[in-house]
Amino acid sequence: MDLSNRQARMEEANNAVPDSTSSSPSTTATATTVPEEFGANEWLVEEMYDRFQADPASVDQTWVEYFRSHGNGNGNDNGATSGANGATTSTAPADPKPAVKAEVKTEVKTEAKAEVKAPAAPAVHVDPTPTPAPVAKPRPESKAAEPAKGTSNPVPKEQPPAERSDARDAPTFTVLRGAPARTAANMDASLAVPTATSVRSVPVKLLWDNRIVINSHLARARGGKVSFTHLIGYALVKALRSFPEMNVGFEYVDGKPNLVQPAHINLGLAIDLQKPDGTRQLVVPSIKAAERMDFAAFWTAYEDVVRKARDNKLTVEDFQGTTISLTNPGGIGTSHSVPRLMQGQGAIIGVGAMELPPEWQGASAEVIARNAISKVMTLTSTYDHRVIQGAQSGEFLKRVHQLLLGEEGFYDEIFRALRVPYQPIRWAQDISLTHDDEIGKQARIVELIHAFRVRGHMMADTDPLEYRQRSHPDLEVESHGLTLWDLDREFATGSFGGEGRRFMKLRDILKILRDSYCRTTGIEYMHIMDPEQRRWIQERVEQPHTKPPREEQLRILLKLNQAEAFETFLQTKFVGQKRFSLEGGETTIPVIDEICEAAAESGLDEVAMGMAHRGRLNVLANIVGKKYSQIFREFEGNIDPRTVQGSGDVKYHLGAEGEFEAGSGDTIKVSVAANPSHLEAVDPVLEGIARAKQDVLDRGAAYPVLPLLVHGDAAFAGQGVVAETLNLSQLRGYRTGGTIHVVVNNQVGFTTSPGSSRSSLYCTDVARMVQAPIFHVNGDDPEACIRVARLAFEYRQAFNKDVVIDLVCYRRRGHNEGDDPSYTQPLMYDLIEQKRSVRKLYTESLIGRGDITIEEAEQVLRDYQQQLERVFTEVREATSQPSDWTTVPDYPDKPQGEAATAVVPEVLKRIADAYVTPPEGFTVHPKVMPQLQRRAAAITDGPIDWGTGEILAFGALLMDGRPVRLAGQDSRRGTFVSRFATIIDRINADEWTPLSNLTDDQAKFYVYDSLLSEYAALGFEYGYSVARPEALTIWEAQFGDFVNGAQTVIDEFITSGKTKWRQESGVVLLLPHGYEGQGPDHSSARIERWLTMTADDAFVVAQPSTPASYFHLLRRHSLGQEHRPLIVFTPKSMLKRKEAASQPSDFVSGGFRPFISDATADAQQIDTLLLCSGRVTWDLMVERAKREDSERFAIGRVEQLYPRPVDDILHEIARYPHLKAVRWVQDEPLNMGPWPNYALNVWPQVDATVEPVTRAESSSPSVGTAKRHAEEQKDLMARAFA
Repeated sequence: MDLSNRQARMEEANNAVPDSTSSSPSTTATATTVPEEFGANEWLVEEMYDRFQADPASVDQTWVEYFRSHGNGNGNDNGATSGANGATTSTAPADPKPAVKAEVKTEVKTEAKAEVKAPAAPAVHVDPTPTPAPVAKPRPESKAAEPAKGTSNPVPKEQPPAERSDARDAPTFTVLRGAPARTAANMDASLAVPTATSVRSVPVKLLWDNRIVINSHLARARGGKVSFTHLIGYALVKALRSFPEMNVGFEYVDGKPNLVQPAHINLGLAIDLQKPDGTRQLVVPSIKAAERMDFAAFWTAYEDVVRKARDNKLTVEDFQGTTISLTNPGGIGTSHSVPRLMQGQGAIIGVGAMELPPEWQGASAEVIARNAISKVMTLTSTYDHRVIQGAQSGEFLKRVHQLLLGEEGFYDEIFRALRVPYQPIRWAQDISLTHDDEIGKQARIVELIHAFRVRGHMMADTDPLEYRQRSHPDLEVESHGLTLWDLDREFATGSFGGEGRRFMKLRDILKILRDSYCRTTGIEYMHIMDPEQRRWIQERVEQPHTKPPREEQLRILLKLNQAEAFETFLQTKFVGQKRFSLEGGETTIPVIDEICEAAAESGLDEVAMGMAHRGRLNVLANIVGKKYSQIFREFEGNIDPRTVQGSGDVKYHLGAEGEFEAGSGDTIKVSVAANPSHLEAVDPVLEGIARAKQDVLDRGAAYPVLPLLVHGDAAFAGQGVVAETLNLSQLRGYRTGGTIHVVVNNQVGFTTSPGSSRSSLYCTDVARMVQAPIFHVNGDDPEACIRVARLAFEYRQAFNKDVVIDLVCYRRRGHNEGDDPSYTQPLMYDLIEQKRSVRKLYTESLIGRGDITIEEAEQVLRDYQQQLERVFTEVREATSQPSDWTTVPDYPDKPQGEAATAVVPEVLKRIADAYVTPPEGFTVHPKVMPQLQRRAAAITDGPIDWGTGEILAFGALLMDGRPVRLAGQDSRRGTFVSRFATIIDRINADEWTPLSNLTDDQAKFYVYDSLLSEYAALGFEYGYSVARPEALTIWEAQFGDFVNGAQTVIDEFITSGKTKWRQESGVVLLLPHGYEGQGPDHSSARIERWLTMTADDAFVVAQPSTPASYFHLLRRHSLGQEHRPLIVFTPKSMLKRKEAASQPSDFVSGGFRPFISDATADAQQIDTLLLCSGRVTWDLMVERAKREDSERFAIGRVEQLYPRPVDDILHEIARYPHLKAVRWVQDEPLNMGPWPNYALNVWPQVDATVEPVTRAESSSPSVGTAKRHAEEQKDLMARAFA
């Protein structure tokens, strides 16, 4: 803030002292009533009194009270007095018109190169021979080589003689009246104060540079500007705390001299006022109790005083009690002044101009920088020598000098008070270098740039809650052998900072680096190995800061208003209900909005979102456009009228779909997938949904569906499925063209702090493994968040890779609205309770920077609140349910195919031919080709093994127009060398997929080896099947019990998704299952666990015993009307078992039978019925064939375990009139396999006692040695045929 640039006015104010004995004829009678406490402001008090005399209502009430207590208070005296010679002198009455607001200009300049205004003109001397006013002329044209031009005003070549002035010209005399007269009197009176002056020169480079850092930060934050005088004034206050002897006064009390020690430091500021009549005068109000203030409070108090002066609102208190004054004649270039001292004050501090030493003022900027020359400022301390000694004054200036050079943490304290998030520049001696050393310094500049690119995020101000000065040794210029003297030296920078800037000053280098990496955004990207990607990011972030356009600012504010108002509305209308609010992280809404807007402008087809429950309702309402009425009805306790009472899911798990409209008018489809409470479980599901939609659109590398995942910080670091999902991102079978991950980092997981929830520095460190760029951004800076959102989208579009936005915010309430978080995070919630919302902060910032008006901000919020109130009223008054009720996005319906599952022989022949017709030049592995030839022959002549039967099912569906997607662990070849869906060239490793070359109009066959994952891999296939019901979507485990790692997907999606959300999936799980002596971990696919979850016909559980049965099962599943999951327990040893093989005729006739009866049994001879399922069937068949009494035994096979074929079992039992025993035979222990479920749900319904023939109860699926297994198997067969 500038103080007066007029030294004359300043000295008038600082030296004006009251004179109660003055008898000047220009002094009004009121002068005797003005006490000394007003000092330099005495003239203003006199003016106020004149106005009060004319009209008491024309002055502030505080002045009315003051004048009535110090004068006659009648208000009608015109101030006339009689002079000593009997003449009458009167003051002019106060102007009855409203006073024009005083124009204010403070004395100290805020900018180093601010325009210097001319001083006011002194009393005018009338020249009897006035000189004509000069006229501005354009630059003279060159006359060289031009013909002479005529002129109408020729100038004589010789200078005419100067006219002689009449020596008798008399001066003009003007009587001083009012304030000028009072000033003159005070100047005379001030001669009674014995003063002395101390002078000290101070280098201002550090002051200058730190002020640049401060103002650069403020310009990006709340606005405002810190001037040199703010900093110098605060240094004075700090120095006075150490030297209270400078804050004293002198006064006679009862005729005795007294040292006056004020209770506080009241710093007077000289402010230049323009009066209504155009003249200028100084006022010196003071900042009271400045010693109690930190810099932020001092700055605010300083600005308040200046503002009150500008608005003519200074009160009596503002002028009283000044103990020390600050004046700055440096604004007009004065380097040194000795102002007069006021009565009652001990000292006045003068600040001179900031100039280079005279001997350097002609040097170039380069020479000055090279020689480490600083501008210098002169400080003067004019003090009352009666109470202050020269040594004290000198030591005081020395302390100010030290403070301005950064001692005692002076700038650190200022940075903390203003919440500047990094350390100030430090004073240091310049390092003398030889020419050779300059080369090393140039290398250190390159190191510094690299350090900021790698470690800049360590210094970024990304935490909206806790302030701290961030630093890192690698980012300190001192660590690189640089000092503040290098700031104005130029260095070669190469491509840094944009094209065309080969050399830059270190100051500009640091500014770009801090703007890019250390403001409210920290970027991690140097772990990316691809230099093109790193360069792409650098080109976009290493740029000077530009403010977003006004339209974008208003849209951000609108979205923040919507986010906050929505949460506040629910909080007040539905008290105590859980909603997992977004309060504290409302910037999430503008971020998602910006991503959707960018996607719409780029012509993408859809933004598909997956997220947990935190903020979900807000996203559904303000991004997807889910109807407020349905959300409010869900809070009222209403449910989807199409669901069974009591089923469904909570409101913050539901999905929705809508249309998003960008500010440009472009639209895009947006959807949010339904999800369970199991954090991050939706991640792979959403990726599968996005991949399915992209496969349907079939636009290749355009990747027209954008997956957007919203995470929590604790879950992103703690849930392993996040790493699995990230690992999918670049795999051929799973890639979706890049996912944008938004981590709503509220810095707490339920009640667990980051120190207990992760070992990594950031919650996002897991994303570094896939070389994804990570943008850490402060949620309290919405504009930075929007820039990051746009940059993340553009990176995804450019490189089709995942990108992470770490949105650092906080959680205003507990994990849910009924939880008190202060139990476990008391200090954090102390900070949160003091926090204003991001909407309020951003609104204040926009208003403070002058980007919008208060009225505009209030109107935006008011419009949205009125909209919510209107819908809420409609819901409360509604008498009927809505016609549409959204629980999941709108996925396609499954097309119904032919009911028959058998195929014509020509289909088998075409598939057989495909396997023996490799592409030209393709070399099949010599051990593989005979197997393919045997497969082709078997398709025609039989027998057909399991792998071939499966290939026939796939091929037939492809020819029927049904896409097939098979992904799993070793699925292309098959774990047990049985499938050969893809063959690898022995010579060059090219790939050949025979089923992709059946017919011209066939559907696509997608077959992939998956990553070694169950959780994410199965979740992906589930999502794929949801969004693409016409496709046969299959996931295969290497061994059946490996699926245990995906239990969350099984429990939360596959088995219960339809009941909870009406979300249908047709995913097929192939789980190798069978007891063959391989140990506990390779035997059981946990049939009992699946059957425990069966209900509502929600999914099918099958264990087919022949390739043909499996063939018909898959075709029925794909072509049938039902769209529900299918769990198939597939064989291992049975893959090549001759007894289990099928004939070609089994594929061209018949269909899938849930129960297969014993077609070879003679019903009249059977007395024992053996019921079984799966592999054990063929053990029983072989054992029965060995026995002499084999005709006694019938073997019935349960091919479909659920839905349970109860009627077929009853019919089979009824077939045998002489039946004595019904036995259920299974490989699994008694407490596992189908037996427990069937004992509970099936056997009570049959008219027979069913005996279990199983292994003994066990907590482990099987024994660990092959020998022990063989003994158990022998015993099992013996008991079955007993």
